[in-house]
Amino acid sequence: MKQIERLAALFPARESVPPAHRLESPLHQRSILINGELRDWEGPTHTVLSPVSFRDADGRLLPVEVGSYPITSANESLEALQAAVGAYAAGTGQWPTMSVDQRIVHVQDFTRRIVEQRDLIVKLIMWEIGKSAADSAKEFDRTIDYIRQTIDALKELDNNNSRFQMVEGTIAQIRRAPLGVVLCMGPYNYPLNETFTTLIPALIMGNVILFKPPRFGTLLFAPILQAFRDAFPPGVVNTVYGRGEEVVPPLMTSGQVNVLALIGSSRVADKLKKLHPKTNRLRAVLGLDAKNAAIILPDADIDLAVRECVLGSLSFNGQRCTALKLVMVHQSIADAFVEKFCAAVSALPVGMPWEPGVAITPLPDRNKPGYLSECVADALEKGARVCNTDGGQSAETLYVPAVVYPVDETMRLFREEQFGPIVPIVPFDDIDSALSYVENSDYGQQVSIFGSDADTIATLVDPLVNQVCRVNINCQCQRGPDVFPFTGRKDSAEGTLSVSDALRAFSVRTMVAAKDTAASKALLDDIVLGHKSSFVNTRFIF
Repeated sequence: MKQIERLAALFPARESVPPAHRLESPLHQRSILINGELRDWEGPTHTVLSPVSFRDADGRLLPVEVGSYPITSANESLEALQAAVGAYAAGTGQWPTMSVDQRIVHVQDFTRRIVEQRDLIVKLIMWEIGKSAADSAKEFDRTIDYIRQTIDALKELDNNNSRFQMVEGTIAQIRRAPLGVVLCMGPYNYPLNETFTTLIPALIMGNVILFKPPRFGTLLFAPILQAFRDAFPPGVVNTVYGRGEEVVPPLMTSGQVNVLALIGSSRVADKLKKLHPKTNRLRAVLGLDAKNAAIILPDADIDLAVRECVLGSLSFNGQRCTALKLVMVHQSIADAFVEKFCAAVSALPVGMPWEPGVAITPLPDRNKPGYLSECVADALEKGARVCNTDGGQSAETLYVPAVVYPVDETMRLFREEQFGPIVPIVPFDDIDSALSYVENSDYGQQVSIFGSDADTIATLVDPLVNQVCRVNINCQCQRGPDVFPFTGRKDSAEGTLSVSDALRAFSVRTMVAAKDTAASKALLDDIVLGHKSSFVNTRFIF
């Protein structure tokens, strides 16, 4: 009980928040973006409560109101859909027929506009999802870098396709063309960055967007709506608010969504894809569940493994798809590893998001501590123990990370993606049992191997690359750098995201061809030299 009281005491009085990190007043969003118009909304709204609570004069903890946003209905989502369909106009609209260099100018204009809102957006990330101030700022800055890298990658892609090819009597120019209407839905753990890793490449390739913000991290897009409106032609970006189970199914059953871009759960993705009446016309770009494992061999550098596994499992409270969600350690070093790991976890500062160096912050989902406690109780009942001091203790939305050991296949933590600050540690004697875990998993995103013998690691890499899409050697699982492919096997992903791969994921190779004759050459010359086509051209973008 004393520890719970100590945790509760970490929540501050309102006046103790440093001025630089305060939200001066709640942000009440009362507009939705449809067809280039910020429409006033007078219907129902959802109140956004921060994971942070304030302590009042009587010592009571009261959730902080961040603001509110519209709860629209299926009618508004279908209006947004029709606006997008109209803007695409079966590929004849202003945006899909615009030249690549012109679309780049629009995206650059949009980028300048949101940079002007940086401070407010960073604060909203912090207050809405409890991410540390430093990491909230990092998320914004990384997103801007991603947009700029995407622009550079598109220039390179388009320039490489600016020439004609002549093969077996055929003249051809091959470029990439948009796919149509894209429904973008991002996750709450990286609400800005992960959303934009699909939305921006889809947009810049000439597609039109239906955008539904995540359930946590919705308000941070309020300052961005005007930038969308002012930087792009009407109908190119449209917002969908409201309860997902009400406003999204009508979009899918319409058959007019061409691409589903979802960073979320495989369960939701399965349901949505099945709603589409013409599944062969639907392309999916999905970042889904993961249960990434660390495999720590007997010759591993324990200090290095501990350092990387603490970062990998508990950065942003373990709320990352790339987090290490199961640590498998060889029995011969398990006790030493667990001891050092627990010491490192206990040293992690727990507190409020604005505190310098804070590592463990309040959880955005107020139901999460209850779920995490259920998972720990299940493991304890079946023979595991919580090895770190105060592990699994919680107060309000603060949850002290729990190191649970020894975990085995009978426990929920062995298979379920906890997506929170619990680190299950599984001892193993035979490396085949560790490989078997990865092989039998429903997920196949990444794995980390810790060891020093080249022969052993090589024998593990070869089978693992056929089970997951990234094998990390002596380092944590992670997404970046953004130029590297980011994807997964099994139920973890569909399509590949990275700066260049995403451009391809949201487009299709399309060509214009003619016979290699004098008349054809003259005709193509007339089109190119007269700058008569956005597609057929030899312009070089600098």
